[in-house]
Amino acid sequence: MSRPILLDTCALLWIANNETLRPEAEAALQQMAPVLDGILVSPISAWEIGQLASRGRLRLAIDPLRWFQRSLDRGMALAPLPVSVLVASAFLPGDRLRDPADKILAATARQFGYRLMTRDLPLLDLSAEGHLDAIAC
Repeated sequence: MSRPILLDTCALLWIANNETLRPEAEAALQQMAPVLDGILVSPISAWEIGQLASRGRLRLAIDPLRWFQRSLDRGMALAPLPVSVLVASAFLPGDRLRDPADKILAATARQFGYRLMTRDLPLLDLSAEGHLDAIAC
């Protein structure tokens, strides 16, 4: 069986908005949907959603916290975010990742063996270098 998928915040938004994903990403999501804790979102994505909404870069019809909770209610699980992930996010290989949330997502995926679904090029580059398992969406 495949390993769980951790959604990058952008992937979470695209899924919530029914945006078109790459066929490989869609197939991976369909495979993991029936698996308990097969599709995960990080608490850092809740923070990012709040940041985007507070800055007017994301318009939501409901409060960001309720919006995030609805994602969990649709069958996604909350990924763990222990202190060890936060510390590990400061020691990732290379220097491509600048966004703290991306660093935390990468460290979470690495620590727990998740596949990270993203379109962010720095994260995909980290995957291409063998430091992370990522699915381009």
